[in-house]
Amino acid sequence: MERVAFLVEETDERIACLLNPDSVVVRRLAGVRPRQSSSGPLTGAALKDDPLLYTGGGMTEILLDLLFDVSLVAPNVTIEDVRDLTEPLTKLAEGAKGDDGYGRPPVVRLVWGKAWNVPGVVAAVAERLEYFTSGGVPRRSWLRMRLLRVGETSQAEPQDRDGDLVISDIPDETDVPPDDLRFYQLKGTGGGEELSSSERLDEVAASHYGDPAWWRVIATFNGIHNPWEISAGQVLMIPPDSAVGAKA
Repeated sequence: MERVAFLVEETDERIACLLNPDSVVVRRLAGVRPRQSSSGPLTGAALKDDPLLYTGGGMTEILLDLLFDVSLVAPNVTIEDVRDLTEPLTKLAEGAKGDDGYGRPPVVRLVWGKAWNVPGVVAAVAERLEYFTSGGVPRRSWLRMRLLRVGETSQAEPQDRDGDLVISDIPDETDVPPDDLRFYQLKGTGGGEELSSSERLDEVAASHYGDPAWWRVIATFNGIHNPWEISAGQVLMIPPDSAVGAKA
């Protein structure tokens, strides 16, 4: 079993869970649909294939099988009902009221090691509960989630405490006095040439800024184009909050 995290971008909540790596299904639907007329689909007996309308875009969905078990939590944590663990994920499929008055599911980012960092919305969940106590309390859950990928939006941009920071606000090295910079060396695992970073930029941002969404600040300031190609021992320059628009 592999550990996976979901980052809710609006609240910066981090939801950890276990994943069954034998059952990840990625399906791509192209942006096409059958052509229609006022009387119905355009087709005919002489046609080998129905004519298609190319709408652009499309849809990418990821099917995940997630495991939760009360016996797998930390030894100092006591949980009787496994639904206490799965509730944060099932709620992601419930529409939260937005500024326009309409309910919509929040944008959540699937983070799994260095290979997966996918923003999306939870379109559906199905939970199979097992190992019930005599009182009917379930202790294990297999949760199947359908995640629809969404494009990178302003919600994924680093924001200050008032929510108005954009990428163009991030200074470069020449804009920040050297005495105001902090420096952080990435920790790693392994040895020799195989030494790799055991930390992600969102974890570094959460540690220094209290907000994992600020990883773009660190990446942009340090000229990192691919956040997954960072190495152990690499020293990062961490600009102060005041340099990137934060307000006390």
